Amino acid sequence: MERLAGNEDPILAMAGNVGSQIKLRVGNSWIVATVRTLALDDRTARHLLADIDFLGEGDQERLTGRIFNFRRGVTRFPLPGTEVLPVSTADMQEIYASHDRARIEIGTVYPTEKTRAALHVDALLGKHFALLGSTGTGKSTATALILHRICDLSPQGHIVMVDPHGEYGAAFANNGEVYDAGNLELPYWLMNFEEHCEVFVTSHGPERAQDCDILAKCLLAARSRNRLAEGLGRLTVDSPVPYLLSDLSAILANEMGKLEKSTSTLPYLRLRTRLDEIKADPRYSFMFSGMLVADSMQSFLSKIFRLPAEGRPISIIDTSSMPSEITHVVVSVLARLIFDFAIWSRGEEQKPILLVCEEAHRYIPANTAGEGQSVRRILERIAKEGRKYGVSLGLITQRPSDLAEGVLSQCGTILAMRLNNERDQMFVKGAMPEGSRGFLDAIPALRNRECIVCGEGVSIPVRVGFDDLEPARRPASADPVFTELWRRSGGEGEMIERTINRWRSQGR
Repeated sequence: MERLAGNEDPILAMAGNVGSQIKLRVGNSWIVATVRTLALDDRTARHLLADIDFLGEGDQERLTGRIFNFRRGVTRFPLPGTEVLPVSTADMQEIYASHDRARIEIGTVYPTEKTRAALHVDALLGKHFALLGSTGTGKSTATALILHRICDLSPQGHIVMVDPHGEYGAAFANNGEVYDAGNLELPYWLMNFEEHCEVFVTSHGPERAQDCDILAKCLLAARSRNRLAEGLGRLTVDSPVPYLLSDLSAILANEMGKLEKSTSTLPYLRLRTRLDEIKADPRYSFMFSGMLVADSMQSFLSKIFRLPAEGRPISIIDTSSMPSEITHVVVSVLARLIFDFAIWSRGEEQKPILLVCEEAHRYIPANTAGEGQSVRRILERIAKEGRKYGVSLGLITQRPSDLAEGVLSQCGTILAMRLNNERDQMFVKGAMPEGSRGFLDAIPALRNRECIVCGEGVSIPVRVGFDDLEPARRPASADPVFTELWRRSGGEGEMIERTINRWRSQGR
């Protein structure tokens, strides 16, 4: 193609660069494409040879020749010798017009100053999304910006966010509810059998299988003691029917008493010992308290799923103050409740729910060994099947290469911020659709609070500079300014005393 000259229009000034857009006239239509690679023609040294990715097409306006009525996909391809022209700012504004689709504006299209970049909300949530970026690139603020825009658009929505660092509570103080170890009150009996095993079974190998069999039998007996079980046609170990921990302990003791050999009692002793440890540990009281034995399932789901939302559509689940060894189970229970609720509420008026997982590589790791298998399985299932039932998944991570293989490819929209690790860059490149390949070389060079967006949530792949977020709506994720903080002195003794008190009481 001819080398494209620039002028005052910043889009035209970028014309011909890798990642820029070009247009080609075919009949009365414009074909829009992205430049993927560039090379100098060795024969003439005057022309550039480019590989391009076709993005979509639009009609040609008669008077100005500009693009209008743009749509994704190409029906007719240009012939060799077709003239190549740069896409102007006016063209870009038409390409990114909403065309009556529900959308949220998140920033400006690079390198323009006025062309607004927007996400199509229904497409973004209907087919899942992932926000990726290295530490310090503005990932948390970008996440808060997107969720705030969604909440502003749909104040009666239903969003559940897992916050492992306690960053987002302050950001959503005015339009959400924050739940942590102090007020979550997650009933233990809502766990299914697999989650019970992760909490109560500590053995490995053949002994683990034996302990799980015993727990299944005793758990079913404990659930059957509840009067709610009488009205159920079929009761299983997975049925969310309340039971008493004391009943489970007593049943284990009774079953152990029926055995003749002392060696056969070891599995029962292991389970009873673990059960007693959980009951006695105050760190687990948010889940295993004796006050959580009532049938509170309806009120708990209403609270966590924001049904009704009452203008506060997002629940922030702060897991930072919970014991690390049980965090996976808490996330597993919440994710499974969302998915099961969606399945069993079919036939009712659908209430779609968005589940956002910060630090998603913790819960869906590429390594299949180790703890947290229940949360991995349910999140993988939501990624594969959730959209059929109105469950949307938002994955936020700084290490996409540590995610389970295939999960990222289930995300219809990918927002990629700067990634410093080459392995992460290659992983994201493999997950991005063909039409966005021209942008990929820019990922290591993106500035803070910039990203490449591609997939279902945008008209065409785009480089976006995020809007500034109001200070009151920002997450508590700012890096400490060492030189400034180290200049301050005084009050260290009182600060240490307060810290130790919170440390010992395991509270905020």
